[in-house]
Amino acid sequence: GYLAGRIQPNNSFFLDYWKRFYEGVNRANDVINNYQSVPELSQEQKDCRIAECKVLRAWHYYKLNCLWRGVPVYLENLAPSEYTKSRMSEEDVWQQIVDDCTDAIECAGLPDKYASSSPDWGRITKGAAYTLRGKAYLWLKKYDLAEADFRSVGDCGYDLYEGSYADLFTEKNERCREMIFSVQMVNEANCGNVFSYEYGNYNTTGYGMNMITLNTNFVDSYECLDGKPFSWDDYIPGYTSMTPKERSVYFLRNSLTESEKSVMATYGADMTRYDSAGNEERIRAAFAARDPRLAATAILPYSTYVGGASGVAKTYTFRFPYRSENEPVLDIKTYNTTQMVYLIRKFVTVGREHLNISYNPVDAPIFRYADVLLCLAEAVNAQGRTSEAAVYVNRVRARAGAKALNSNTWTAVTGKDDMLRRIRNEKRWELVGEMQLYFEELRWGTWKDDKFSEGNGLLQCWGDAIHYYEWGGNAYWKWPIPQSEKEKNGNLTQNTGW
Repeated sequence: GYLAGRIQPNNSFFLDYWKRFYEGVNRANDVINNYQSVPELSQEQKDCRIAECKVLRAWHYYKLNCLWRGVPVYLENLAPSEYTKSRMSEEDVWQQIVDDCTDAIECAGLPDKYASSSPDWGRITKGAAYTLRGKAYLWLKKYDLAEADFRSVGDCGYDLYEGSYADLFTEKNERCREMIFSVQMVNEANCGNVFSYEYGNYNTTGYGMNMITLNTNFVDSYECLDGKPFSWDDYIPGYTSMTPKERSVYFLRNSLTESEKSVMATYGADMTRYDSAGNEERIRAAFAARDPRLAATAILPYSTYVGGASGVAKTYTFRFPYRSENEPVLDIKTYNTTQMVYLIRKFVTVGREHLNISYNPVDAPIFRYADVLLCLAEAVNAQGRTSEAAVYVNRVRARAGAKALNSNTWTAVTGKDDMLRRIRNEKRWELVGEMQLYFEELRWGTWKDDKFSEGNGLLQCWGDAIHYYEWGGNAYWKWPIPQSEKEKNGNLTQNTGW
């Protein structure tokens, strides 16, 4: 119901995040206000830990401000009954974030970057402080200051990972030079990431639930290898003029049984277009020459995935209609085998690599250098230097294996607005699944058009809606103050529309 226009301020969803972020603030405040009195530590150590916690406090206020646009700011911890401040303005909260990051950057003992072999890897660095301050400047539209900060991240020693995009999100590369700040994960109870559980499928070791899947329209947004916008009609003439149910025929496996054909005909598939010997090959061709990040992010129809839920690593294939996960068939099994939605590959355990799905040890990136380059491109483009912005975008595209901007007709940038559109798309393809894009869509003001466009929702691969998303009104641009928090603190005003 979160995207169906029915959620209310008393929903625990809002309170959970409010409490989570303020808990982070309170923990940081404990160190900032008390660490100087800790004995047997050098002043440099004390200053460094306080600087780290100022960035952590700023990061939690960053999340709060993105979602609520103005929140109470507490710089010291109080008795429970004393948390009665009114909300600061959105601009003042951004400035507090800037101030905390500036204090950290000016701390002489805070390193630019830790070596990957350092036991301190994972702690806050100046690179992380510059990244967060630059992001706050983007919200404030202070593009010259944002540009300077994003350049400073590179000066700290961060750069793109030199291998493939697909290899980046693995345990062996979690400490590569691209990772500026990550949540550290280990294979212990309540200390690992849950990507494999939420993104993975029933064949993922430990049994994933594919609770989160990829939006069909988003998958269709990935360009072709030459930079041409993808169109189904280029591969299957007349595809877009068919109804979604009719064109489901193209996603069917080879050699359907008569019973399977009957079920799909009843569903509405145009079975006159079914190719019993080559149906799978025809649909695979539509995915064969696309931006390589698509295949690295999604388990595409009739591609394979190595799962280990059975106790040994086996190669499964994503087919429809589903028949069996057992040998010799080895179809990928999902939460609902009567539907075909795009499954996620990124971050999901391969084979028997990680045996406990709830304690996956792969770090969860928060800031990485590809994002910084795209932020730098956005800041530079906003100042009118569009050609220069393309240089930074092309660094990200080159690592991904995508065609460079301004290298052919399809990739030719026509101006500042076109460049901004391309940067936004690049961020979506690059950062998908990293829990960062929602905050960018809010900043850009694009979330409504992207998520709630006509006909969008949870769609099967061919576009038939399992359910649609419903825009609940302009109140959706800001989260509501949780009702229980308003009852505790009478100085809190509610966001408009809630």
